[in-house]
Amino acid sequence: MSDAIKHECGIALLQLKKPLAFYKEKYGSAFYGINKMYLLMEKQHNRGQDGAGFASIKFDMTPGQRYISRVRSADQQPIQKIFKIINSRIQKQIELDPEISSDTVALKNKVPYIGELMLGHVRYGTFGKNNIESVHPFLRQNNWMHRNLIVAGNFNLTNVNELFDNLVDLGQHPKEKADTVTVMEKIGHFLDDAVAKIYKNLRKKGYTKKEASPLIAERLKISKILRKASKNWDGGYAMAGLFGHGDSFVLRDPVGIRPVYYYSDDEIVVVASERPVIQTVFNVAYDQVEELEPGHALITKKVGGTSIQKILEPQTKKACSFERIYFSRGGDAEIYQERKDLGKALFPLVHKAISGDLENTVFSFIPNTAETSFYGLIGAVQDHVRKTLREELFKSEKPNNESLSKLLELKPRIEKIAIKDAKLRTFITEDSDRDDLVAHVYDITYGVVKSSDNLVIIDDSIVRGTTLKKSILRMLDRLGPKKIVVVSSAPQIRYPDCYGIDMAKLEEFIAFRAALALHSDDGTHDEVIQAVYNNCKKSIQDADPAPPNYVKEIYAPYTNEQISDKIAILLKNDMIKAEVEIIFQTVEGLHNACPKNLGDWYFTGDYPTPGGFRVVNKAFVNFVEKNNKRAY
Repeated sequence: MSDAIKHECGIALLQLKKPLAFYKEKYGSAFYGINKMYLLMEKQHNRGQDGAGFASIKFDMTPGQRYISRVRSADQQPIQKIFKIINSRIQKQIELDPEISSDTVALKNKVPYIGELMLGHVRYGTFGKNNIESVHPFLRQNNWMHRNLIVAGNFNLTNVNELFDNLVDLGQHPKEKADTVTVMEKIGHFLDDAVAKIYKNLRKKGYTKKEASPLIAERLKISKILRKASKNWDGGYAMAGLFGHGDSFVLRDPVGIRPVYYYSDDEIVVVASERPVIQTVFNVAYDQVEELEPGHALITKKVGGTSIQKILEPQTKKACSFERIYFSRGGDAEIYQERKDLGKALFPLVHKAISGDLENTVFSFIPNTAETSFYGLIGAVQDHVRKTLREELFKSEKPNNESLSKLLELKPRIEKIAIKDAKLRTFITEDSDRDDLVAHVYDITYGVVKSSDNLVIIDDSIVRGTTLKKSILRMLDRLGPKKIVVVSSAPQIRYPDCYGIDMAKLEEFIAFRAALALHSDDGTHDEVIQAVYNNCKKSIQDADPAPPNYVKEIYAPYTNEQISDKIAILLKNDMIKAEVEIIFQTVEGLHNACPKNLGDWYFTGDYPTPGGFRVVNKAFVNFVEKNNKRAY
């Protein structure tokens, strides 16, 4: 998307089912697991720019030997940084003792990070500060092996304050109110409770603490711990955790908001946030990688194999549609087709905007992530030309040779119009107020657009419209087209997200500002603002657990087209000579293109959890009260 936003994190979990010697013999390296984790994380680099972390657990270590290792980074290139640290530590140990490189047992005993169970995380921060203390995985330490807990996730919870208070009521003193810490301590509380109960029963049977320890690890029911811990969670989450003794879990929220995929065979169990990542790293087919169902957890026991267990009752699935539109890499077979279908669905609106004049229309896309939707749009143009040609050929009367000749020569005019100057973009982020520099973020291709042409540009989505207004429209206008048509493959973003995407404030959305501008034109601005504010404020004061979305009243009087037209007016300034039209995907078109990911709350305001409705109303109160804070 042309407006940069922060968004979902990525997770990678890997368990090696065989001894390290097996991987060294079969794949030529005892570092097989670490190498695969590097690839799993790097292939999800698109999901995290603020930080990255890696943790590993070694199985069957004797007391006194370190069995948990963790490394995190909040540097500019965090994945590269943490694996540079890992590699340097490994190489240093091998230099001190060269003989261990051929001995997998010695490697495991003496070299950090080489273990059988690994968890990786790439982070886009949407809550808290972007420093090393906010980077996953989080570690809860204890001298009892099975009470050690490592947690990382792709998630956001809407009721952190409530969960924090629950921990305080349980007698805990959490070190901070961040949702990751709160979740970890919640799981940790029920882990401690489960360990204590198992040990109590074993002690009655005469077992010593030393004898009880491995038995506790075997008898821990991870599913039971997760059911108790997650009972009151409200939000979207793909939560991963490792236990010190070697068990692990990945839990998906009951609505399926956040994505989770897994693959298992007799050598490995692997989990990631995106399907193609697993396909590429382990060279497996599309249908071998499975999606974890909502409300379920993938649980691995150090002794006992892998299982999928229902933890929470699944709700109507509302998987995040932004994953399909933009966030996930487009290499997934389904996502690639869905993005093409999104572009295809826009053709009737584009055809109307250019008055059917394909001959004098240039098509392009911006930014590069919109390229797949662009292919879908162009495919629809080609289908239209072929259909028109067939109709002309099979007319009952004699076909018009001149019309046929024009149709045979007609093809979409496709050009690469804009190329982002990445170095300039990086420089400008240090001072975003330099509008003249912002206007030159993209280089453009001169000489391919005539003054009689329409210029159609497809984008993934339009959030704030800032880059369009300050850069893209001004840049495109320099080409001298008659009309600029900006097409969004996503519908109008009207409401904040509270499940992991950094879209928290209503006033940032160009669609929201357009709706308010229309109310100002109609003389209803102050009246509707006050009415919605009163309703939102009352629902907060009454602590309504499941209020309606009162912010919908802001948009209710106007059609999508009216809001789109007003957006075009707001984004165009007096310097732009061309006519400007903005076209958005319809919600129906979105659902038709992405039938398995029907989560659309940022477009429709129909949130999948009660917390979402509380958040949107709180966001409106913050807007009116000029409170520059998140609503969650």
